Amino acid sequence: MIKILHLSDIHMGSGFSHGRVNPETGLNSRLEDFVATLGRCIDRALAEPVDLVLFGGDAFPDATPPPFVQEAFAKQFQRLVAAQIPAVLLVGNHDQHAQGQGGASLSIYRTLAVPGFVVGDRLETHCIQTRSGAVQVITLPWLTRSALLTRPDAEGLSLGEVGQLLIDRLRVALEGEIRRLDPEIPTVLLAHLMADNARFGVERFLAVGKGFTVPLGLLSRDCFDYVALGHVHRHQVLCESPPIVYPGSIERVDFSEEKEDKGFVLIALAKGQTTFEFCPVPVRAFRTIEVNLSEADDPQAKLLKALKPDRLQEAVVRLVYHLRSEQLDQIDTNTIHQALSPAHSYTIHPEIVSQFSRARLPEIGSGTNIAPLDALKAYLANREDLQELEDEMLAVAQSLLAEEEHAWLRSAIAAEEEAATEAQAEPQETQLRLL
Repeated sequence: MIKILHLSDIHMGSGFSHGRVNPETGLNSRLEDFVATLGRCIDRALAEPVDLVLFGGDAFPDATPPPFVQEAFAKQFQRLVAAQIPAVLLVGNHDQHAQGQGGASLSIYRTLAVPGFVVGDRLETHCIQTRSGAVQVITLPWLTRSALLTRPDAEGLSLGEVGQLLIDRLRVALEGEIRRLDPEIPTVLLAHLMADNARFGVERFLAVGKGFTVPLGLLSRDCFDYVALGHVHRHQVLCESPPIVYPGSIERVDFSEEKEDKGFVLIALAKGQTTFEFCPVPVRAFRTIEVNLSEADDPQAKLLKALKPDRLQEAVVRLVYHLRSEQLDQIDTNTIHQALSPAHSYTIHPEIVSQFSRARLPEIGSGTNIAPLDALKAYLANREDLQELEDEMLAVAQSLLAEEEHAWLRSAIAAEEEAATEAQAEPQETQLRLL
């Protein structure tokens, strides 16, 4: 049995806007939060002790983090080196250069030949010897469309055909690695991707225009004893056999994650009988407090009543209150700031309620994330005068959306190709200038 710790999406250096400067260290308090949480993960790896650590990608917010952030990350992983615990560091979308190639923020570990460290920046199989036996790890870093397709490949194809071509090419490449596996050694697929039936959060929008969605059937293979995923910040198990698992991010990046548990996954790996468990870690609370004051006789009193000290204590707080314009003079902002002082940090968002705003359809109300076509269907369902035109209007809308997405896809591939060409030409231009 091989013990493995699987974590992902550290994003060391994110969320500085939600922190404050620690006068004793000079560091942003949110950076200290991320370091402390990563430290708890490494603590568990050493306490078990595990035989291998798998990191699923996105070490930092981008490929070139400040040196002090890189140092904070390296100090924690250096503890694994000291304990002779090997680690595989996968390249995620935030670890790549702008043109979607390489892993600038992680490649230094390979350059320095850090003992026991493997950097996964290409589709490749690594056979790793641990204290409890050998394990095969197939690394599948974040792939962009341009990594598998060129502009001529997509010429004349519909959006659906392009998507199928991408998956077909990935399937062929992955099959090549699978055929070289030793069937007697347990195998892990370590991948940074968007699976088609995962529940996404903000990370889906951060990767718009670069990645593509991978069907679960491509990952669910008998040859894999565990599929370790990264990219999605919410912990979830997509399949039990084989286990296909997102551990989620280790810290809350923003308010979209305020209700999510954060942690890592401990795995007991064996050929055909792998078990795993999610291990939550304590992280700083994010809390949204929303209050409607528009009908209150004393809006100040109602607002203060909602600011309970036990909910504010050391939390990152977002206060949203709704009021009428004539109530503005009834709010004492100094008192509100004082009431929020127990929070670690806070933001205040007053919103004026219009007395003339029309009631929205409940299906497309404020705060609802709904696709354009679904919004049109909801609108038409409430317009009896347009019932005869409904089918025609939906058909035209669908055609326009498909045309727009196809044009955008071609543009995205062309932009990625142009960026890659410029990146390759830059070293040559530098050499010419030196000559």
